[in-house]
Amino acid sequence: MRNFGEYIDKLIEAAPTPSQAAQGLGKAMGAAGDVLDAAGKMMSKMAEKPEKPKGIGSLYTDKTGILKHREWRGASDTAYDFGRWLITWKDLISLYCDNPKGIKDCLLRYRWMETYMTLPAFMDRHTIGQRGTELRTSHLSYNMVMRNFLTAIMLMGKVDPHLVGDNPLAKRIIIFDETIPSMLWAGFPTLLSFPLQSPTLFFPSMLEQHMTKHYLDAVESFGVPADVCPLPSAEAGLAVEDDYPAFGLCYIACNMPCDGSVMTSSFLERRLNLPTHVLSVPLRYNEEEVQEYAVTDLKKCIEYIENLAGVKYDWEALREACGRYNEQTDFEVEKWEYNRTESPQITGSALWLFHMFSFAGGAMSDPRYMDVEKKLSSLMQKAYVKKEKRAREIRHRAILWSCPANIYTDFPVWLENCWGICGLMDMETNVSTIRFDTSAPETMLRDIALHYQRAIMRKHTKGGYANVLDELWVQVEEYNADMVIMYDQISCKGMDGLAGMFEEQARERGIKMLWVKQDLMDCTTISRRDMREEVNKFMYTVMQEEPLDPTLVDFDDSLAW
Repeated sequence: MRNFGEYIDKLIEAAPTPSQAAQGLGKAMGAAGDVLDAAGKMMSKMAEKPEKPKGIGSLYTDKTGILKHREWRGASDTAYDFGRWLITWKDLISLYCDNPKGIKDCLLRYRWMETYMTLPAFMDRHTIGQRGTELRTSHLSYNMVMRNFLTAIMLMGKVDPHLVGDNPLAKRIIIFDETIPSMLWAGFPTLLSFPLQSPTLFFPSMLEQHMTKHYLDAVESFGVPADVCPLPSAEAGLAVEDDYPAFGLCYIACNMPCDGSVMTSSFLERRLNLPTHVLSVPLRYNEEEVQEYAVTDLKKCIEYIENLAGVKYDWEALREACGRYNEQTDFEVEKWEYNRTESPQITGSALWLFHMFSFAGGAMSDPRYMDVEKKLSSLMQKAYVKKEKRAREIRHRAILWSCPANIYTDFPVWLENCWGICGLMDMETNVSTIRFDTSAPETMLRDIALHYQRAIMRKHTKGGYANVLDELWVQVEEYNADMVIMYDQISCKGMDGLAGMFEEQARERGIKMLWVKQDLMDCTTISRRDMREEVNKFMYTVMQEEPLDPTLVDFDDSLAW
């Protein structure tokens, strides 16, 4: 017991006094505070570390632009988008199944043919970020354009001597320059027609941005200057490389839209080795004095084909086709009316691309266009009545002017997704809306002549500066636009001289004008990324705005289709 008592005494002696205990507790709490403070700082740094960005740009694989996975748009829209993606593949597979040998030989024979395998990616690029009615109208529009060109490829696979040898049908096809609207050929129902450059160059250059490189190099090595517009240069390059189909009754050339294309006609005439007729469309089309000449030239073209084919022109067939075109024109004007309101429907790329290929006479030769137009009209009407909101905020109502870039046809989609710039009307869509008078052959020819003079790549670039300069401000007012996206096509000599006048008049009207350099079909001089950078600098500095989707401001798609 004595030893135990001594042990207790020693513990008491060793025990800290209350003041010492308080000091020890204070040190412990201080140390714990230091630990908590360090942990807080670490958590703050973790919070400051940027999270992986979420947005459309995060879906892209670097350089290739291929989607890592399909965009999630909600259950209904994602299912619809995936279903349309499957339909695209079905149409491609159907093309092959219709003529396996012809399509295989076409792939092996023509360099440009492989671009059609990228159609699903084309559809994805042009519908990215879209929801609801906008998604549905875009898919319907692009799918009709795609089917139109697949039909042309199907014809090639069956009659092209390069692929199948001699076929009597090959000599029943009118080959014509892509800038000539096709309505005149509706009066030859026993003959077929084929827009030479559209399925072989123009549309493929939209599918794959690098597609024209080989042809541009080929024609430049042949002696054509490098500063010529890439469109006629690439067309001539296909001729140099013997990459056009070899069928046809004759070739109908023209003087549209510029001197570069006239130069190309000489290459094509030598390459095609076909009877050639030049359809000369008046330049000063606002002058009444040229209209009699224009009709006479159409009559000469009809007579030329009649003599070659041994058939007579069918005016009743032309009348029926003109009636279909008038109906389609009414549907087109309806789209424009919606876009003038606060609830625009079909805008940007979908408006431009569908009109570009249907304007050339789509409904006159392909009744499927009318079915699509009726569906589009119904969808737009329902969305307008419901005041359906778009997936992105519309910050700016824009007019897209001058010639757009084939290498970046989804540029208007990017403008809207990234910066909220909605393209309500563009120069290539704002062309002829003439309704044909079908009461007599003479009136139909008169209206077709007027239509040709106001064709795509023609209406605003010929006939005097008022057609491109003054007309822009008419469109700005009609669509209540606050911005103009001006495509600065660096190889187009015609528009360069008006740059100062555009700038001056834009300042007078208080309209923001953004110049975007591009080279139409050549991505080696100005890339898609360069085009986007022009917009980014303007929006950050001049407009003092932040992007709707920061992940789309800068990304590398240099190797993308």
